[in-house]
Amino acid sequence: MLPTYEAVSGRAFDVVAARIRASPQLVLGLATGSTPLGLYRRLAAGDLDWSRVTTFNLDEYAGLSPEHPQSYHHYMWLHLFRHVNITPARTHIPSATGAGTAFEARIAAAGGIDLQILGIGANGHIGFNEPGSSFGSRTRSVSLAARTIADNARFFDRVEDVPRSACTMGIGTIMESRVIMLMACGKVKAEAVSRALQGPVTTDVPASVLQRHPNVLVLLDEAAASLLSKHLLTS
Repeated sequence: MLPTYEAVSGRAFDVVAARIRASPQLVLGLATGSTPLGLYRRLAAGDLDWSRVTTFNLDEYAGLSPEHPQSYHHYMWLHLFRHVNITPARTHIPSATGAGTAFEARIAAAGGIDLQILGIGANGHIGFNEPGSSFGSRTRSVSLAARTIADNARFFDRVEDVPRSACTMGIGTIMESRVIMLMACGKVKAEAVSRALQGPVTTDVPASVLQRHPNVLVLLDEAAASLLSKHLLTS
């Protein structure tokens, strides 16, 4: 547990930067949303060599062009890619048309994901794997839960503008990552964090599957960690 969002972002930067310096050909899984913005701000201002790094994003909305201001393609170029010397051909964002097999093949060809960055939805989703998603699921098209649509409405002019479907990396794909770094900040994430980390492992809380992964780094601020037991915080 760390005291603030900025402290979480700083620790996440240290982890990613150390990995890229140690392995210039790192295969990095990327998340979007508000949580990783502080991390990306630091990475964009850093002096890392991204020329041989390969990235795979978790998800993308259906029905939005890459140029749409709320597409995750636009998000990644706005907040990170355009600021670093990454090779565009090494960046991969899943197709909202449902071409999951091709995306999975690209991950395999790259040798698998070395470090996967994750956030967590208020309903416990990871990527856009909503409650009920199979733990063995692969990259595919999905319908978004009402809670996710409502939570993401803050990024759009109207809730009616939020896409109702997306393409997401599957839980099975995520769990094959060698290392996972879960970031969560704010009181709004506290219940989901508690259910994911100290509740039963269940598809009702997709993030709970991370309890089965052998190498997960969890970075939380005090608010997000506020419902965790003291035993878990000190273990």
